Amino acid sequence: MRLLAKSSRILKRSLSAPAVGDGPQGRVRALATAAPEMPPCDFVPEPYKGPDPTVISHVRLHNLSPSLLSYYRQPVIIHQGHMQWLFDHTGRRYLDMFGGIVTVSIGHCHPKVTEAAHRQMSRLWHTTNIYLHPQIHEYTERLLATLPSHLQVVHLVNSGSEANDLAVMLARLSTGNFDIVSLRNCYHGMGPNCMALTAHNTWKFNVPHMFGVHHAMNPDPYRGLWGGSACRDSAAQTTRQCDCQPGQCDAAQKYADQLAETLRYSCPKGRVAALFAESIQGVGGTVQFPKGYMKKAEALIRDHGGILVMDEVQTGFGRTGEHFWGFEAHGVKPDIVTMAKGIGNGFPLAAVVTTKEVSARMSEALHFNTYGGGPISSAVGIAVLDALEEDGCQEVARRTGARLLSGLAALRDKHGCVGDVRGKGLMLGVELVEDRETRAPLAAAAVADVWEHTKDCGLLIGKGGHFGNVLRIKPPMCITEADVDFTVQVLDEAFAKHLPQ
Repeated sequence: MRLLAKSSRILKRSLSAPAVGDGPQGRVRALATAAPEMPPCDFVPEPYKGPDPTVISHVRLHNLSPSLLSYYRQPVIIHQGHMQWLFDHTGRRYLDMFGGIVTVSIGHCHPKVTEAAHRQMSRLWHTTNIYLHPQIHEYTERLLATLPSHLQVVHLVNSGSEANDLAVMLARLSTGNFDIVSLRNCYHGMGPNCMALTAHNTWKFNVPHMFGVHHAMNPDPYRGLWGGSACRDSAAQTTRQCDCQPGQCDAAQKYADQLAETLRYSCPKGRVAALFAESIQGVGGTVQFPKGYMKKAEALIRDHGGILVMDEVQTGFGRTGEHFWGFEAHGVKPDIVTMAKGIGNGFPLAAVVTTKEVSARMSEALHFNTYGGGPISSAVGIAVLDALEEDGCQEVARRTGARLLSGLAALRDKHGCVGDVRGKGLMLGVELVEDRETRAPLAAAAVADVWEHTKDCGLLIGKGGHFGNVLRIKPPMCITEADVDFTVQVLDEAFAKHLPQ
C-alpha cells in the first residue's frame, strides 16, 4: 500500500504565502528590491547552557578527528532545532535548507517523533533482536507497505554506509559473482566496500579498496559528453542544446553504450554481481541521469548476470515529490534498495530491503547487527512514516520544490555565474561556474563568499559536487512558500554581491 500524501496543517501553511510578482522572473525582481526578510517563527529556544565557544573550538581542533571539517569561516554552534529552523548558542535563528545533509525529512524535533522516542525510551531501550519485541516487526510491515511487492525482506542497520556495505555482500552472495559496477561521481558511503563504490577521489584514502569494483562513465547531461535541453526528468533543463526528439533521449543510449563498454572490457564475461546507482546523485551535486538511462542500464546488468541496487539514502521517503521512492521515476525494478538519512529524521536508522531470493543465502552463516532495528529506532521509524503521511510531506516536496526550482531557474537566467539548476522535489542543486561556455567550475574562494553570505543572512545550505561548486538545497519537507521566496532572495543578493555578472 502506498503512503498517500494528505493535506495537512503543515501543507496548508506551506501553501498560504502569496506569490510575489508574476511568475519566477517577476518574483525574483520583486525580491531583489528589498533586503532579505526571514519568515516569522513563534518558537522560542531554550537559553544555551553548554560549553564556552572557545572550549568547543579547542576540543574540535585538538581532540576530534582531523577529517571532521567545519562549515563556514565563522562556524555556527547549533543549540536547538524546531521543524525547518535551527538556533545557535546566542539564540539567532537560521532557516535550514540542507536538512542535516538531507537527513531531517519531516522537521527538527518533530513532536510526533519526539514523543514516540520518549515513550519507547521510558519502556525499553534495548534488547537483542534474538528475543522478540513488537517494534521491529511492526516497523518491517509498515516499511514494506511503501515498496513494490517483490521486495519482502528487511535488514535493519544504523547508517547508509552500513546499508550499502551489506548490499555489496548480498549482491555477491546471491549471484555468485564478484565484480560490481557503479558510476563515476557517485557517493555510497565510507566503509571499506563503500569507499570502493564511491567514485570521488576527494573521498578516497590511500588504502586498498578497489578490488572488484569498476566505475562506468557518469550519465551527466550537463558535464558529460552528451545531453542537453530535453534530457532530464525535471522542469529545469540544462541550457546545452541537444538533438533529442520528443519522447526519445539519444544521450541515454550513448551513456548506456559506455556502460556496455565497461562490462565488456573490465568485467568477467557474464559474471557481474550488481550495478549500484543513486536515483539522483547527492554528494556528487544533484546530478540527474538522462531519461531512460536506468532502464537501459538495468537490462545490461541483468544480461551480464547481475542485479540492480538502488541507493535511496538521499532520494527516498517522498523527497523527489512525484514518488515516494526515487527509483520509481526511472521505471526500474531493483533487487535491492538501500535507505538511511530521512528514514529516521536524524535518528541512526537505515535499512536494506530486498527479495527473498537475494536474501536466502544469509542463513548460511551467522550475521547480526547489535543496534539495527532496536526498540527505539523502530519506534522512531514508525513515527516518521506516520508523520510523512499525516503532514503530507511528499506533496509539500512537490509543491514547494516546484516553486523553488522555478525561482532558481530565474536566477540562472539573471546571473552568469549560475551554470545549471537541476533536481526534483526538494532535492535541488545550483552549479556555479566561472564561464558558462566552458563550464569551468567557480573557484572555491568565490563559492565560499556566497556560502558565507547566505549563512550571515540566516540561510543554511550545503555544497557538493566533485569541485565543491554545487549549492545543495535539500531542506526538511515542512518548508513554506515564504521560506522558498526567502531562499531565492538571499541567493539573488549573494550572487549579485560576490560574483561577476
